[in-house]
Amino acid sequence: MSLALYRKYRPSVFADVIGQEHVTVPLSNALTSGKTHHAYLFSGPRGCGKTSSARIMARSLNCEKGPTPTPCGLCQSCKDLVANGPGSLDVIELDAATHGLVDDARDLRDKAFFAPVQSKYKIYIIDEAHQLGPGAANALLKVVEEPPPHVIFIFATTEPEKLISTIRSRTHHYPFRLVPPGILAEHLEKICKEEGVTVAKGVIPLVVRASGGSVRDALSVLGQLLAGAGPDGVSYEIAIQLLGFTDGALLDDAVDALAARDGATLFKTVDRVIESGHDPRRFAGDLLERLRDLMIVDALEATNANSILRGLPDDQLERMRKQAANIGAANLSRSADIASEGLTQMRGATAPRLILELICGRMLLPGGDNSEAGLLSRIERLERVENIATPSPTPAKSTAPTPPAKVEDAPKASEKPAAKAKVAEEPVAEVISPKAVGGGDSKEAFPESTSQPASEKNKVMDIAGLRRLWPDVIENVKKRRRLTWSLLSASAQIIAVDDKLITIGIVNAGARDSFVRSESDEILRQAFIEIVGIDRKIEVVVDASIDTTSTPEARAVRKDEAPSDKNLLSGAALLAAELGATVINEKNK
Repeated sequence: MSLALYRKYRPSVFADVIGQEHVTVPLSNALTSGKTHHAYLFSGPRGCGKTSSARIMARSLNCEKGPTPTPCGLCQSCKDLVANGPGSLDVIELDAATHGLVDDARDLRDKAFFAPVQSKYKIYIIDEAHQLGPGAANALLKVVEEPPPHVIFIFATTEPEKLISTIRSRTHHYPFRLVPPGILAEHLEKICKEEGVTVAKGVIPLVVRASGGSVRDALSVLGQLLAGAGPDGVSYEIAIQLLGFTDGALLDDAVDALAARDGATLFKTVDRVIESGHDPRRFAGDLLERLRDLMIVDALEATNANSILRGLPDDQLERMRKQAANIGAANLSRSADIASEGLTQMRGATAPRLILELICGRMLLPGGDNSEAGLLSRIERLERVENIATPSPTPAKSTAPTPPAKVEDAPKASEKPAAKAKVAEEPVAEVISPKAVGGGDSKEAFPESTSQPASEKNKVMDIAGLRRLWPDVIENVKKRRRLTWSLLSASAQIIAVDDKLITIGIVNAGARDSFVRSESDEILRQAFIEIVGIDRKIEVVVDASIDTTSTPEARAVRKDEAPSDKNLLSGAALLAAELGATVINEKNK
């Protein structure tokens, strides 16, 4: 039988204890200076090194060259107290769960006055000390307060507040903490190398997540994965299935569908979760954790988020940054509240899948939520639209008519070359009302329209906000013309926007040419007017760097939805639009 990893890699010196420098450094300094105490209290969560540190403390005290923070490892005491060693008669380990009676405490008190067999100190390590009964704790009180010079007590507990205060006040208390994920991941990678087992990318973060910061739990989980490793090592798929976590692709699909308010894709994702055998409760918990990560990414920039979300690669952080921008802070907060409430409801007898689907339905319908979170979600959506739309021009100070002298002086003040004057007049035409264009006085409309110069308009334009509403624009295009929708949904993105143009990038030249030939620019322009509220000319360019798999529309397979407009694509044009094919040669039969 092989030795468990948490026993095989148990530390024997303070330098090997990871993540507890706030404890090991003061203890090492005390051993170096000889200012040791007669009673210690080690507290903290399970698996963080309390009992191992107590054994190292005993080894350091009883070393022939001790007290020293670096035991020699050659004397009999060091050999007996090494990790997984035979143990020493002078170091007595007791479990308070089974030795917590008054008679046990009296027996310990009586034996404490006998001198050690061969070491300098007789050391009592009392594990789970919070389970000492009141009578046993009071029976130990006197000997803990004034022990013989050769006796040292080390109490280890996960609940120090349950230990009676009279004993706590007589000890030096050292609180242990959970190991940070970065340090624990590095430690696990080192162990995998020493074991000679290849571990796929992404497995170590899963182990760290399953352990919750406990080194012992992490090594137990890692030992299970290494024991079941095949010739190629531990694969990510096996780790996902054994540990019960949700595949990241399912979470990405769910979040993308939530950002685009695509209910069909979201419920299909839930169905895939159930069909693949995942627990709905675990998926809801993982979705809540993803929403939490998105809130952090939204609050911090993608580069600064690395300091908190250390286990995520850069490409995942960039993807999460886009997801957070598409959903919005208020929607993220509301969705997280709904997921948290749904997790509580899943503890009952109701079918977990039903609760999960209801959670998704509530996330998609902020309009049906009259709470403060629902109102904030709707207000956020309106504000995002207002941040993109160009505001209607208003007079700068008052609505009083402009004196004729100022109107006549306007041409004089703008005496410029004809080319510059022509450029200045173009943005003015966009903000003049239809009535003014039809029959109004151009001199009266000119001062009103120049109340907002082109430079201020450029400040109002927000390309990030425009991209957030791109899924809504695509849905509006779908209602107008399926052909245009098929060209844009999976292979287009907004490249730039100014006061005259909205530049759309399409992944290949064939799709761009089909877009131009079918006069789809007018369809897209009308969609922008209806959804966003801005009227700009559409310009289409080829941009091969567009990620065609980042949107829910691109991942959905819609072979059964053929274009139904009169401007249908020919066979060659369809291949060029969908697959990026290029015509090499044409032959007439």
